[in-house]
Amino acid sequence: MLDCMTISELSKITGLHWHTIKEIEKQYLVKKYKQISMKGVRYLAIDEFAVRKGHKYMTVVMNWQTGQVLYVGLGRASEVLDIFWRKINRWKSSILAVAMDMWPAYIKSVSDYLPKAEIVYDWFHVVKMINHGIDQLRRKVYQDELTQQQRQVLKGSRWVLLKRGYNLDANRHEHERLQEALTLNQPLATAYYLKEDLVQWWHCPNKKSALRFLEDWCQRARASGITILAKLANTIARARTGLLAWYDHPISTGPLEGLNNKIKVLKRRAYGYRDLEYFKLKILDLHQTRYPLMR
Repeated sequence: MLDCMTISELSKITGLHWHTIKEIEKQYLVKKYKQISMKGVRYLAIDEFAVRKGHKYMTVVMNWQTGQVLYVGLGRASEVLDIFWRKINRWKSSILAVAMDMWPAYIKSVSDYLPKAEIVYDWFHVVKMINHGIDQLRRKVYQDELTQQQRQVLKGSRWVLLKRGYNLDANRHEHERLQEALTLNQPLATAYYLKEDLVQWWHCPNKKSALRFLEDWCQRARASGITILAKLANTIARARTGLLAWYDHPISTGPLEGLNNKIKVLKRRAYGYRDLEYFKLKILDLHQTRYPLMR
């Protein structure tokens, strides 16, 4: 029952000051998470989330198998993760693979401290990159010499361009809206169909065929003459080892996306945390609480 109550509600019931209750819980959480066991942990997922506007971030490390948060650090520099590796020094050799995006600081830290573990680049990150590229291209086409009517078509086509083809809603005539947008500009149509092809990579039967698929896709993207696609092809080519590692260790940062949504709720309910150490402890406790103790 108590875990459903806010700090303010407990304050009214007990007569204790709000800050007193917060400090009691904070000390309890400090003791609870002073030592986090890594026994049995084989796979990690690492991601960052925004704490405040102005590029203020926190880094989260999760046990990919169980969804438990193992570490929360302020910032997303490599030094933030270095603290975590030192804390779990005797467990490092048991880690087989780490899922992450292509953030250089994370790559450096994992490579330095877990030289035997595989780095698995998150495929959702690649999809996000190509969607961003298509949206950039849509904006560029919009700025070209088009009629007002054509611009309206492009302006309302953003989400249908980013959606997967099988997710288009027939009731909203999204197939028709997509085709209308693609007929306005050949490079935009080329980028869209290459995007649709790229997500098929996930369904390759094995690592060898996945490598052939990536090489072929990168060649077609470069041959398209579209600068945005050529840059993405170069990024994918450089990252292919980490992308192909998914076929040995099929893990991703997907579970962290769900956690990030819970963190957003936590921030909203608490109207933002001024005490960042308390906030970090609350995140560590998220996997065990239905309703975080808040204002």
